[in-house]
Amino acid sequence: MAVALEAIRAFLPCATPAAWIAAALAHPEELLIDHANCEKKAASTALGLLYRHIDRPPLLHRMSRLAREELRHFEQVVAFMEQRGVVYRQLTASRYASGLRALVRVEEPHRLVDTLIAGAFIEARSCERFAALAPHLDAELGAFYQSLLRSEARHFRDYLDLAEAVGGDIAERIVLFAARERELVEAPDTEFRFHSGPPAG
Repeated sequence: MAVALEAIRAFLPCATPAAWIAAALAHPEELLIDHANCEKKAASTALGLLYRHIDRPPLLHRMSRLAREELRHFEQVVAFMEQRGVVYRQLTASRYASGLRALVRVEEPHRLVDTLIAGAFIEARSCERFAALAPHLDAELGAFYQSLLRSEARHFRDYLDLAEAVGGDIAERIVLFAARERELVEAPDTEFRFHSGPPAG
C-alpha cells in the first residue's frame, strides 16, 4: 500500500492543505454525508461509462467491478452515519468534480479519454485524503478509511490505464488536468466538502 500511495502522491500536483484536514475534523457530519455522496457519484460515473462504451471490453470489466465496490463503500458509509446518528440530508455539490469535467472535450474518443483522466484525479485525491485523515479520526472510522486505500488506489490505476489505452500519449492532458486540480484543491471554499479547498476566511 505504501508503494501505491507514493505513486498517487507523485501523480497529484499538491498535497491536501492542512487547513482542509482541520475543517474535516470540525465538520464530522458533513464529512460522512459528502463521503457517501462521493461514493454514490463514483458508482454512477462508472455505470454511465458502461452504458456509453459497450464496445470496449476492458472498460466494461473494470468499470463493472469499480461500480460494485463504490456502492459497497456507499453502504458502509451510510451504516457509519446510522450508527452515529447522522441524518442523511442534501448537501450542495463541491466545485471539484465539475471543475475537472469542464476540461472534458466533446468529441469521442477525446471525451472518453478526458473523462477517464478526470476519474483518475478524483480517485487519487480521494485516496490521498483518506490517508491524510485516517490518523486524526477515532479508531473505528480511521480503520475504515485505511481499509479504503487499496481499492481507491486501484480505481485510480484503472482509470489511468484505460485513459492511456484509449488515448496513447496523454501526458499533455495530464498536465492540463493537474493544473486545474491544484487550483481546485488550493483555492479557498466557503463550504466544507470532501473535495473542497481550505476554508475561506
